[in-house]
Amino acid sequence: MKMKKQIALLTTLTSACFYPLVLEANQAKTVNVMAPLEMTNEAAWNTFQNQLYTAKNMGIDAVSVDVWWGKVEAAGDQNFDWTYYDKVVEKLENASMHWVPIISMHQCGGNVGDDCNIPLPNWIWTAYGSVNQNDLKYLSEQGNYSQETVSLWADDLVLPQYQQFLEAFEAQYASKASMIDEVNISMGPAGELRYPSYNSHDTGTGYPTRGAFQAYGTRAVTDFQNWSMARYQNLAGINQAWSLSLTNINQVVPPSNAEFFINQGDQFNTQYGKDFIRWYHESLVAHGKRMMDMAISSLDGALNNVELGFKIPGIHWKMGITDNTRRSAEMAAGLIPSDIDLTSRNTAHGYETILSLVESYKANPRSVILHFTALEMDNQNYAPQYSLAKDLVFWVAEGAADKGVVIKGENALAGGVATQTGWNNIENAFRYASYEGMTVLRIGDVTNGGTGQSRYSQFITDFKADTGTTDQAFISFSCNNASTYLGQSVYVVGDIAALGNWQISQAIKLDAANYPNWQASISVPANTQVQWKCVKREEQDASAGVEWQAGANNQVTSGNLGQTVQSSGSF
Repeated sequence: MKMKKQIALLTTLTSACFYPLVLEANQAKTVNVMAPLEMTNEAAWNTFQNQLYTAKNMGIDAVSVDVWWGKVEAAGDQNFDWTYYDKVVEKLENASMHWVPIISMHQCGGNVGDDCNIPLPNWIWTAYGSVNQNDLKYLSEQGNYSQETVSLWADDLVLPQYQQFLEAFEAQYASKASMIDEVNISMGPAGELRYPSYNSHDTGTGYPTRGAFQAYGTRAVTDFQNWSMARYQNLAGINQAWSLSLTNINQVVPPSNAEFFINQGDQFNTQYGKDFIRWYHESLVAHGKRMMDMAISSLDGALNNVELGFKIPGIHWKMGITDNTRRSAEMAAGLIPSDIDLTSRNTAHGYETILSLVESYKANPRSVILHFTALEMDNQNYAPQYSLAKDLVFWVAEGAADKGVVIKGENALAGGVATQTGWNNIENAFRYASYEGMTVLRIGDVTNGGTGQSRYSQFITDFKADTGTTDQAFISFSCNNASTYLGQSVYVVGDIAALGNWQISQAIKLDAANYPNWQASISVPANTQVQWKCVKREEQDASAGVEWQAGANNQVTSGNLGQTVQSSGSF
């Protein structure tokens, strides 16, 4: 059993968060990575396989993989092609890794960091006969349609398609249930529960702007009208509440000038503004519930005991500004309302409704996990971003803890795990907040050496929860005086499975942070004699550039459970 690190202190964590704590540092019950968005050639598949071997030896549990609706069902309704994901599973099994499939009913492309183009199945836009295809899309305040995901106001039409997709997934991978740790349900753009308020169909709405409302389609406007009538019974009641003189329900519409609406503070100061933001927010949360209920009813066979999860983004900009645009980016994404105290722990700083959605599934036999991004980020409360990212990470976790909700974290941007500051912030969140798992974006950022690999390896050593089932110890391998050319790296290979069983293609790449000395800490069976050697090879072709360490094999015996011993070789 690993020794648990106890931390007892009263500390100021951020400019706005004060927590008295007694926490176990090794509280990360899962440590995962995300796969590449798509692999399109054999070299990419080979790289992925090697990354999986490295990840396994680092102690990483599972790999999150987008299961693209637009890839699997592109050829036509009920015409499923699982070839790509069969190959993903093969690679995972080769490395004895577990799987967290993300059922991705959104397009790949159009978001920060996307390097792929997988649209939604084209047939979906014409699948409903007389229904205008634009009525299936979000229409923004700028008059632009988004094709990244089907509008939530078309859930009544498209939910059966989602259900068929999930049922087909379960049927295809029923025999793999033991390797599936969680199924994550995409609920919007980038797989997140939000509107496409800062996506590429609009202009000038990205970071660090307020974004754009997406509620101007026919179905959305009709829903706003119905919601307002239900709230106030009739048009007279609406007029009284909003201090207006409307003569027809068709005059109940979203703001005609959203920029003016926000800048004037109507979202805070008028009942119409409060009601519009409330309806917009509640519509998103109701969509989240429909999606999760659909997933629960769909995955009721071989995967009925697998945990389910969904993600919300850390929209951290326009938070610290003190004018009427404060928190407007989160509002445009639908994450928070405007008619409550957004500075209070009692409302989880605005996230109470979404957290209550997750809490509502605690009575369900299978649990639901909330994933939250931006753990690597700092506060930057100055123009133009006015970001309170670090505060937000703690506010949402605090709200989750208050409701007994399981929350797990991610970095928002790949570059966040390439810096010492980013990792310090991630560790800060695990020391002092309620995060129970970490998923790193992406596998290549923590398995190809450098800061990402060294810090995630250390994070796993320090924070991964002790399940009481490990039989692993660690060996810190060093290969010294190993100069390489561009594209060539240094690996360790040996006579146990963790070191590739002398197969160069399965050797473990070392970290070149102290070049030309290379190093990595690798998990191995405890109390085991190991023979190994350093070897140089090209990263993309295991048979090229091969140069072995001279002389006899290195020998080392691993220590007891959780212990680390040192062993070195040299060129």
